[in-house]
Amino acid sequence: MKKYNSGAPTGVISYQYGAGYISILFEGGHTYTYTYQSAGKVHVEQMKRLADAQKGLNTYINQHHPVFAEKR
Repeated sequence: MKKYNSGAPTGVISYQYGAGYISILFEGGHTYTYTYQSAGKVHVEQMKRLADAQKGLNTYINQHHPVFAEKR
């Protein structure tokens, strides 16, 4: 997983993504995986962009409530 370094407390520790999904590790220790099937392509691709930009990922999730496919 890639470390998420926004420079501010965000609740996100790290992330990884591939074709059709993004997995995000949160400070609580749980990893949530969002897929095209669960959250939709638009949400997954936007979360990928925000993750790479290191800004706004947790805010986006809290505002849009995309459905996750898996919680570990």
